[in-house]
Amino acid sequence: MLFLARMDVQFPAHLSAEDVTRMQGLEKEYSQALQQDGRLASIWRVVGEYANYSVFDVESNDELHQILSSFPMYPFMKIKVTPLAKHPNSIR
Repeated sequence: MLFLARMDVQFPAHLSAEDVTRMQGLEKEYSQALQQDGRLASIWRVVGEYANYSVFDVESNDELHQILSSFPMYPFMKIKVTPLAKHPNSIR
């Protein structure tokens, strides 16, 4: 199942720069592992925002929820998920 997720990040003001940097490192490690195993099929930065669009290829809604809620920055994310279906005009 394919899902498009828009993830917007907003850190609270009380977090130190060191905490943010540490969390960004953990986030990078986690997202790269998901990319390597194929569950995070694609990730794109939204220009000018601390946000991204990601395409997930997973078996179920529950698996996607587990993946999203395991992101280190999850407590600071607003996430909108859109299920995707093959378009009849697609040549792929």
